[in-house]
Amino acid sequence: MGRAWRDALELTVAVPDDGDVRSLAYPSLVGVPQVGDTVLLNTTAWAQNLGTGGYALVVAVPDRLPDDPAGPGHLVKARYTPLQVSVQGVDEQDTEHHATLAEADSLEGMPVVVADLHSALPAVLIGALATDPDLKVAYLMTDGGALAAGFSRTIDTLKRSLAGVITVGQAFGGDLEAVTVHTGLLAARHVLGADLAIVTQGPGNLGTGTPWGFSGVAAGEACNAVSVLGGVPVGALRISDADPRPRHRGVSHHSLTAFGRVALGGVTLVAPRGLGSELGAQVDEDLAGQPERNPVVWVDTDGLDAALGLSPVPLRTMGRGYEEERAYFLAAAAAGRYAALAVPVAEEQAAE
Repeated sequence: MGRAWRDALELTVAVPDDGDVRSLAYPSLVGVPQVGDTVLLNTTAWAQNLGTGGYALVVAVPDRLPDDPAGPGHLVKARYTPLQVSVQGVDEQDTEHHATLAEADSLEGMPVVVADLHSALPAVLIGALATDPDLKVAYLMTDGGALAAGFSRTIDTLKRSLAGVITVGQAFGGDLEAVTVHTGLLAARHVLGADLAIVTQGPGNLGTGTPWGFSGVAAGEACNAVSVLGGVPVGALRISDADPRPRHRGVSHHSLTAFGRVALGGVTLVAPRGLGSELGAQVDEDLAGQPERNPVVWVDTDGLDAALGLSPVPLRTMGRGYEEERAYFLAAAAAGRYAALAVPVAEEQAAE
C-alpha cells in the first residue's frame, strides 16, 4: 500500500508478465483492497504511460464488494459505464437544498475565475486569498479531465482553504454534487455562501493539436453559464514561455479560442504585470485580437511570487515546475487577485 488521500488509495499490484504495476483504487467505489487480495484492473492509462493519470485503476475486488454500491442519492454519474455511481445531488428533490436551488436564479454579481487546466487551481486560490484572506472560495470541478474528485491530491491539500468542492456534469466525489455547471454555480453562491468561485476541469487534459479538439473548450462554456446567471466571469490565461509547442507560447490558443470564440457573453481577461518585456509584449500582441466583449486588464503582481512560493501544493503544469512556468502560475494568481478585488463591488451592487 502507498499514499492515501480523500477517496484514493495507491497500491502496487503484481501482474503476471508485467511485474509490479502502479495502481489506484477509489474506496467508495470498490472498497479497500488489502494485501493478498485479487483485484481486477483497467490498465488503459498505465499502458499509455500518461503523465497525470498513468495508473492502472482497480475496477473491483471480486472477493470483497463494497457494502453499499448503490450510493446515497438518485443522480447517476459516469452514466452507463461499468463504474457508474449514484450520488446525492444538491439540486435533487430529496435534499434540504432543493427548495433553495429551485428558487435561485442569480449569482448576484459573484466573480468566477475560469481556467483551462486543473493545475491553475492552487495559484488562483493563492492569488485570491493573498489579496483577501477572509474570502469564502468554492471550487467547481467540471468533467473534462478526471471524473473522480478523489483523484486530485491538490483538492485534498487545499480543502481547509476552500468553502467546498462541487463536482458537476459527469464528475463526482465533491462535497456537493450538481447536475450542471449552472446548478453548481448557484450552489456555490446560495448553499456554500461563497464570495468567489473557481472553475476548472479535473486533473488531466485532452488535446489533439487541432483548433477545436481540446477539453478546455469547456472553459468558454463555463463563462457563458456565469454570464447567464448574473456573475462576473474572469479568465485565467494560459501563458507560457517554456512550452516547446508554438501554439501554447505566449497566450495559448486554448485561452484565445475558449475565451475569444466560445465565451459569447464576454469575460474579463487578466494579464499579469511583471512578465518581462519580451513575454509581456507577446501577451499584449496575442490579446489584441480579442473581441470587444472581452476587456483585458493588466493586474499588479506585487507579493504574488512570494505567496506562490509558499504554496502547500507543488506547483506543476505539463510536467514543469514553478521556476519554468512562472508566467503561467503568475497569470492564474493575478486572475485570483482581480476576482478578489471585485468581490466588494459585487456585494455593493447586490445590496442596492
